Amino acid sequence: MKSITRKPVILLAVMCLMLVILAGCGNKPVNNNAAGNGNSSSGAGSEATAAPQESAAATEGVPSATASHPVVTIEMDNGAVIKAELYPEVAPNTVNNFISLIQKGFYDGTIFHRVIPGFMIQGGDPDGTGMGGPDYSIAGEFNNNGFTNNLLHTEGVLSMARSKDMNSAGSQFFIMAAAYPSLDGDYAAFGKVTEGLEAVQAIVSLPRGKNDRPDQPPVMKKVTVDTLGVTYPEPQKVQ
Repeated sequence: MKSITRKPVILLAVMCLMLVILAGCGNKPVNNNAAGNGNSSSGAGSEATAAPQESAAATEGVPSATASHPVVTIEMDNGAVIKAELYPEVAPNTVNNFISLIQKGFYDGTIFHRVIPGFMIQGGDPDGTGMGGPDYSIAGEFNNNGFTNNLLHTEGVLSMARSKDMNSAGSQFFIMAAAYPSLDGDYAAFGKVTEGLEAVQAIVSLPRGKNDRPDQPPVMKKVTVDTLGVTYPEPQKVQ
C-alpha cells in the first residue's frame, strides 16, 4: 500500500515543478519587430534582433540609387512632365538606343498610341499607328533571349515593345501603369519613372477606342535626356 500512496506524491511534485518552469518561460521578452526597424523588446539583447530584409527596389531589380543614371524628361502637350532614370547596367544596348533616338529628336511630337488601364501606355512610333519605328532593330535584352535582365515590370518601369520576333525592338516603348509579372523575362525593361506617375495614370485612363487607341492621343511635345556628362555609344543594330 505504501508504494501506491507514494506515487501520487512524486507525480504531484513533478507537476508543480513543470508549472514553475512554464511560468518562467512566459516572462521571456518576445521579438515583435516584424518590420525590421532595429528596435527590440526590453532585455532581449542580440537574440531579439530581426533579420535584415531586402528593400522593395532591390527585389524589383532596380539598380542602386548611389549609381549615376541618365535622366529622361518627357514633356507632354498638356504641360504634364514625366521623368525617368535609365539603367545602362541592366540593358546597356537598349539604353544606348533610347538615348541615341532622343538626342536625334526622334520622339518629339510622337504620341502614346495605345493605353490599357491597369496595364501600360505605349508610344514611340513616328507613324502613330503602332507599326512604325526606325529603319533598324536591336537585340532583345531579356532573360528568355539569353540576356540577364532582372528588372521587373512594376509600376513606372520602361520597357521596349516588340513583335513576336525577340530581336525586333526599335523605337516603340511602354511605361507600366501597374505591375505585370507575366512580362518579366520576355521584354527588355530598361528604366523607371521617378517623377510624374500621376501623368502616366492620367494617360492610361483616357477614353479609348479600337486597338486601345486614345480618342485624343496625348503628344510627347519634347523628349530630352541628361546623360550627366557621360557619352553613350550608338546602339548595336540587328539590321
